[in-house]
Amino acid sequence: MKTSENGKQLIKSFEGCKLTAYKCSAGVNTIGFGNTYYTNGNKIKLGDKITQEEANKLFLDLLPKYEKTVLDAVKVPLTQNQFDALVSFCWNCGSSNTLFSMINEKFSEMNIVGFWTSHYIMGGGKVLNGLVRRRNAEATLFVKK
Repeated sequence: MKTSENGKQLIKSFEGCKLTAYKCSAGVNTIGFGNTYYTNGNKIKLGDKITQEEANKLFLDLLPKYEKTVLDAVKVPLTQNQFDALVSFCWNCGSSNTLFSMINEKFSEMNIVGFWTSHYIMGGGKVLNGLVRRRNAEATLFVKK
């Protein structure tokens, strides 16, 4: 399974694109569409600059890593919307054994959405409205038929 254009746009809309490295709200050096490292594994350093073309390529080059995270962790069939929502989540958070377990154990959508929208919403020790909006958008996409 691959991330659809809708899923890619979801990620990009929440990440935005910065061509000069900056510290994100979690204090991590970031560039492009929320990238914290380059394709070769090197970490982003403050002062790094890339072009829009390089940002687009970096996004596409790194996306399969997050798709693999979802495919390796989720053992039940997923719809395209569910897959896209989980890839967006992983792009932002890395992974969640708890969330993946809830999906694999076929918890109700209400329980999954409740967990999803109440966790992974903090950065730098504070609830961030952008993360609240993102978790809500991901969870909404996850349950969309």
